Amino acid sequence: MCDAAEEFVSEQLRPVAGTADTGGMSRGEPGLPGRFRWRGEEYAVVGMLRKWKTSGPCHHGSPEIYLRRHWYEIRTEPPLIMKVYCRRQAPSAKLCKARWWVYSVRPNK
Repeated sequence: MCDAAEEFVSEQLRPVAGTADTGGMSRGEPGLPGRFRWRGEEYAVVGMLRKWKTSGPCHHGSPEIYLRRHWYEIRTEPPLIMKVYCRRQAPSAKLCKARWWVYSVRPNK
């Protein structure tokens, strides 16, 4: 999923309250934050390059397939290209509020 120019990150981002995309939420998608904090800096989403979803089998043996993550490749200010995702379910009680993650970053040239 990463190309040579991308840096794999896998770190939590913190959405800025009140900046979620309510249009996405009305379609049953998570509300992509319009602004978020990561590594002590605030970023603004200035463009979406693409979005997609990933799914996987039930963890309890059922044959059902579940939506696992909503992915977004975004352009930010300060200028970066980021792949971020939202987990539909937290993997543990300790990470229950950790829904949004930065997967990778690359320079926005």
